[in-house]
Amino acid sequence: MGSPTETRCRITKALIPAAGRGTRLHPATRAQPKEMLPVGRQPVIHHVYQEVTRAGVESVLIVTGRDKRAIEDHFGGEDGSNALGGPRIFYVRQSAPRGLGDAILMGECYASDGPFFVAMGDTIMGPSRSGDLLLRMSDAYFEFEADLAIAVQPVPPEAARRYGIVAPVPDSDRARPFLIQDIVEKPGPDQAPSALAVSARYILSPRIFDCLARTPLSATGELEITDAIRLCVHEGGRVCCVPLGEGQQRYDVGNFESYYKTFITFALRDEEYGDAVRRHFGVGPE
Repeated sequence: MGSPTETRCRITKALIPAAGRGTRLHPATRAQPKEMLPVGRQPVIHHVYQEVTRAGVESVLIVTGRDKRAIEDHFGGEDGSNALGGPRIFYVRQSAPRGLGDAILMGECYASDGPFFVAMGDTIMGPSRSGDLLLRMSDAYFEFEADLAIAVQPVPPEAARRYGIVAPVPDSDRARPFLIQDIVEKPGPDQAPSALAVSARYILSPRIFDCLARTPLSATGELEITDAIRLCVHEGGRVCCVPLGEGQQRYDVGNFESYYKTFITFALRDEEYGDAVRRHFGVGPE
């Protein structure tokens, strides 16, 4: 394996899925995408954009959907330009919400020449004392000579049915990056092969596009990325998992409870107004 600098320069593209309808956040999202809801001083998707930018990408493909023009207006520019500076930004529209796998498949022409990051546009990853998550994933991807890499986090048994759950290979050190032998989409607590759930960040190689093309739709009519990853594993593909870093939290903006918690957390961290917000809520310093 090369030096960290050499390794980290090899993934230059990112795909941000942002086509979900956000129905659990109605009426707030009737006229704007959930990815454009403010968290602190900027929209959710801008936090995600900053994360992939820190990982060294040169371009970003945002998969949008119906009524998502506000995302394009935020970043501005045309033909890959970016009014905010930084990596070039391109857009493709998912005509109907057919699942995360379908959104990723729409990026085949964009990302058919090498590995790329996938970072969910409605999920912010907090800081970690272990270092940047995407860069740690990149190191593991190349160290394992993997086809795919997945971020994972522990979840309680009753939450397993909301996630893809991985099955590590025997005798894995689950505190460090590890390989898996299977992955199951939304199992019941008794069927979950571990307590480790997929956590909104991936590195995918072009091999995923062939797997997606051969993956049947789920019972709900969606193309599940978890099912395509499972196909890859069962056909001999190497899939590594990287646990979230020390002290790292995942902030989902999928419903009002999680949005309120996320917004308040970032408001309390604001360099200029955080102290005043803490005093307002009677919260002591961090």
